[in-house]
Amino acid sequence: MALPGLHDPPGRLTLMKLFKFNGGVKPETHKDASTRLPIATLPLPERLTVPLHQSIGGTPRPLVRAGQRVLKGQRIGAADGNVSAAIHAPTSGTIVALEPALMPHASGLAALSAVIVPDGEDAWAPVTPVDVRALSGGELRDYLRDAGVVGMGGAVFPSHLKLNPGRQGKVQTLIVNGAECEPYITCDDMLMRERPETVVRGTLLMAQILGAERVLVGIEDNKPEAVAAMEAACRGSRIQVVPVPTRYPAGGAKQLIRVLTGIEVPHGKRSTDFGVQCFNVGTACAVHEALDYGRPLISRIVTVAGNVSTPRNFEVLFGTPMSEVVRTALPRPDTNRYLMGGPMMGFPMPGFNVPVVKATNCILVASDALFPPPPPEMPCIRCGECAKACPADLAPFELYWFARAHNFGKAQEYHLFDCIECGCCTYVCPSHIPLVDYYRYAKSEIWARERDKEAADQARTRFEFRNDRQEREKREKAEKLAAKAAETKARLAETSPDAPAATAQDDPKKALIAAALERARQQKAAVEPRNTDDLPPTVQTEIAEIDARRQASGPAEPSA
Repeated sequence: MALPGLHDPPGRLTLMKLFKFNGGVKPETHKDASTRLPIATLPLPERLTVPLHQSIGGTPRPLVRAGQRVLKGQRIGAADGNVSAAIHAPTSGTIVALEPALMPHASGLAALSAVIVPDGEDAWAPVTPVDVRALSGGELRDYLRDAGVVGMGGAVFPSHLKLNPGRQGKVQTLIVNGAECEPYITCDDMLMRERPETVVRGTLLMAQILGAERVLVGIEDNKPEAVAAMEAACRGSRIQVVPVPTRYPAGGAKQLIRVLTGIEVPHGKRSTDFGVQCFNVGTACAVHEALDYGRPLISRIVTVAGNVSTPRNFEVLFGTPMSEVVRTALPRPDTNRYLMGGPMMGFPMPGFNVPVVKATNCILVASDALFPPPPPEMPCIRCGECAKACPADLAPFELYWFARAHNFGKAQEYHLFDCIECGCCTYVCPSHIPLVDYYRYAKSEIWARERDKEAADQARTRFEFRNDRQEREKREKAEKLAAKAAETKARLAETSPDAPAATAQDDPKKALIAAALERARQQKAAVEPRNTDDLPPTVQTEIAEIDARRQASGPAEPSA
């Protein structure tokens, strides 16, 4: 299938062959309502709760304390290790607490968060743009790590890691993902409509870091305004804008790579092994802001849709309570829960006041009327519809049986971790089985067991190291004792050649005892009597008799 509309070179109409991916579904998109109004900026909330852990990888180390004043863009959490990204203050104010807070996650767990009370000044910390021509690729990646730039498509993988071209030294094809296939979500669509220049500039910066020879922007063909805006912004550049057929989940990285290049990334491989790398359009905008203006990632565009009177997209600071964002869109009275994400891959929030984080691309306001409870789960009838719809070419019904039977090893053999949790299998299942929930459960159990095994391995390693250390210390102590005994024997032989050799023999302990006795004898011999002057004649005579008897009896034999 060939589509027009590409600019390579500028002004010349070219054709490009597109490919298909297996499976997929076509749910109702529900995107028109939230694209009628431009992106709005929310006023500062009374309080921001900023979780320190907002990306895949290690939890950033806190750099602030309670009572400290911070400026907008100031780093409050340092990246912990390579797979991590820094966290910054969304506005100026005071850190009133550094404490666990409820996270926007289905688990309902808390995470260490910085609670900031804004001062209303919104004063920026000093920012320094980067001269991208003067820095190496490694230095630019380190800067993006410290700027907190992560994937904005929902995976929140640290972008500095994906911008590493690897052993090949460069990437042949850079793909920028503007497909946005999930129903209700329009934040990327509105970003491309209103700020296409920022996306293009960030794309060119990423292409420079990766050394990409070819740059493609994939946008679903149900977004004509975004396609037109991006084509106009790319005119004169080497970026090609490619409309792709609307089919969920065309926005998946592997699926979009397949559609645009024909490359199918197999199990256990990465797209960079085939010279391809994929980023979200929001990530490109964040890279531009970080490198060209020195501004860290402190906000994002969030779609508010569903059971609200005014669906819209908002520029939201991280840490803003979701209830504050939804209140601006006028929720209806029967609202009873929020979903973060769309209806296919989103999950319910544990509360209304959980904060907006880097992964929050959409707040879907739900009610029982809009999203009725699912019908009761019925037995699997092995119809195979889930396998036909699976875009990852898996066998979802087999994974379901293994996950349900807790046979996690077999589930891994069937490539459980290749599942992208898109929800296509659940969408088409006639038995209404929540298949993705089973897969998520199986993954979490496997991760938990791996953590337990790693902890047990570390404990065993520490135990073995402790035993080795104790044996080494015991051996070293014995060696020191033997060396000291030998040294004592040699010194004893030099100082007392007349001493009987049988007292020490070859036993180090006897040698030490003999040496101690010899030292005592020498010390006693060296002691001169005190108070012996001017003694009466009778006393002097008595002392002389004692000395005579002692000399006549000879030296005392040492006891063993």
